[in-house]
Amino acid sequence: MLVQNYTRTDDRAGRLRVRRRERAEDGGDGLPPAPSRLASPYDTDTRWSAKRELYWNGYKLHVSEACHPQADGDRPARPNLITNVTTTCATLPDSKALDAIHQTLHRRLLPARHYLDSGYPSAELIVSCAKTYGIALVSPVLLDTSRQAKAQQGFAAHDFTIDRNNKQAICPAGKTSTTWNDVIQEGVAKTVVSFAALDCIPCPVKEQCTSSRKGRRLSLYPRELTEAIRTARTQQQDGTWQRDYALRAGVEGTVRQATHTTGLRRARYRGLAKTHLDHTTSAAALNLIRLHAWWNGKPLDRANHSHLARLQLALAT
Repeated sequence: MLVQNYTRTDDRAGRLRVRRRERAEDGGDGLPPAPSRLASPYDTDTRWSAKRELYWNGYKLHVSEACHPQADGDRPARPNLITNVTTTCATLPDSKALDAIHQTLHRRLLPARHYLDSGYPSAELIVSCAKTYGIALVSPVLLDTSRQAKAQQGFAAHDFTIDRNNKQAICPAGKTSTTWNDVIQEGVAKTVVSFAALDCIPCPVKEQCTSSRKGRRLSLYPRELTEAIRTARTQQQDGTWQRDYALRAGVEGTVRQATHTTGLRRARYRGLAKTHLDHTTSAAALNLIRLHAWWNGKPLDRANHSHLARLQLALAT
């Protein structure tokens, strides 16, 4: 409760001071950070979160299931069973939940290939999951977010020649970097490479490289992570990879089945532990529904059809 109303700061003499949270002049609302901000006096584990146009106060559910190909001829497809559910704080990023998911799956049924949406993977996770668990992450990774890469013109980071042995980089115009600093950015080890302003300002291709009044700067991942992310970005442009990744589409139907059959959009209990227990029992119920349908020769529909599309199919037959 103290964190909700008070914050700790250092005065000019370097002494620790406790002061009341107030609206800041720079536009801050004076509230504590989202992960520690209480959203309900009745359930202190819930948090406000947002995803695009959706806002909610509660938790976040991560569902893992086995994925099998579509039915082959007259042979019915095996049911996709839920193998794990993980309940987390609503403000926890998906990438932060992945290690806990793999730890649980390691005790049950660890997949060789894990199909994920783009919110989970990162260069660090691609490498660490392969080393620690032997899992290949199949997921579209985020593309280069630099200005040059977004505009698809100019020189992006991959256009520079990186000489890690000599700790220097060479730009497309042939200039060599002047500094090479190993730093920690947002908890991730990176290397910041800078070029001299005297080389960049008079450069005839400066407009294609940087808008900075100083020299160009690059923020590089370690070599292993750089190679992993570049390989992933190249693979996801291939049609074979895209057809393989289409297997993950089934989990969207699982989410819909869970929300419509067991009502998981609303938490029935207070507290993270009880809510996770509810998610676990709901997942077990969904597995029983799928097994019952499969055992009785009535496998669940794998295709996603809207109500209008189903009506059209019914009229056509």
